[in-house]
Amino acid sequence: MTAGMTQASGYKILIVDDHAHNLYALRTLILKHLDAMVLEASSGCEAIDVTLAHRDIDLIILDVQMPEMDGFQTASLLKRRKRTRDIPIIFLTAAFKSEEFQQRGFAVGAVDYLLKPIDDNLLINKISTYFRLIAKERALNILLEEKVAARTAELEQARQYLENILTYMGEALLVLDAKGVIKTANPAACGMLDYTEEDLLGLPIGDVFEEEGDEAAGAFMGTWLEALIRTGALAKIEARFIAKDGTRVPILFSRTAVKDAQGSISEIICIAKDMSGYVRVDDESAYRATEMGTGETV
Repeated sequence: MTAGMTQASGYKILIVDDHAHNLYALRTLILKHLDAMVLEASSGCEAIDVTLAHRDIDLIILDVQMPEMDGFQTASLLKRRKRTRDIPIIFLTAAFKSEEFQQRGFAVGAVDYLLKPIDDNLLINKISTYFRLIAKERALNILLEEKVAARTAELEQARQYLENILTYMGEALLVLDAKGVIKTANPAACGMLDYTEEDLLGLPIGDVFEEEGDEAAGAFMGTWLEALIRTGALAKIEARFIAKDGTRVPILFSRTAVKDAQGSISEIICIAKDMSGYVRVDDESAYRATEMGTGETV
């Protein structure tokens, strides 16, 4: 980099003009002051082709007066294409100097409209300004990508943490939809019921669960919903799981309603503790008899 260059490294400029000497003068001026790659096109059609071949053009300097396809038409085509619509375009012209043409240039998407003969300092300052804006945008995009990546990593860590809790918790977990159909089952639930998770998904909860008494077992879903709508949760209910082979597994059962924004139940979270092996003590005398039976010798 020479002493006359500004800090604008790594940028790519397309210059478009149908006169070779204008392209030479413009390229020489840019390379004298800016450390940027310069691409050239001698017509609007060629400019379109260059943008197709180079996907990382940062700035286009476009002559207005060209045969076949003028600068306005070229700019209009570039702005219609998704890949080139955001590239800044600076118009240069020696002929179309009126306010009407300048307004037309801005209407087709130009960011600047400069008149020939070119003021060297003005043009270089304009280009440098757009490079600084591009640099800020790139820095913001990088920062945004880093934040998104960090947030994604946090969410994945939280998801993995929750998944580990559900996988290794000792209690059975079933998540039902509002109609009582099983949507999720953790390994403990599969173990208690002797089903695979795939077999459990889609089953009505009544196929694997019963409460005390046939009447309660037959009407439990309506009772559940009524109670859950009123209270939001039903905790520590004695019930039974019905394992795949028909075995009844005694459980201590809790149900919690998850409601949507309208207040309707969207899901029901069920947690069951296996009570097999636990001795049920119904009253104080039974407790004392149990205590005396286990604590005294004859």
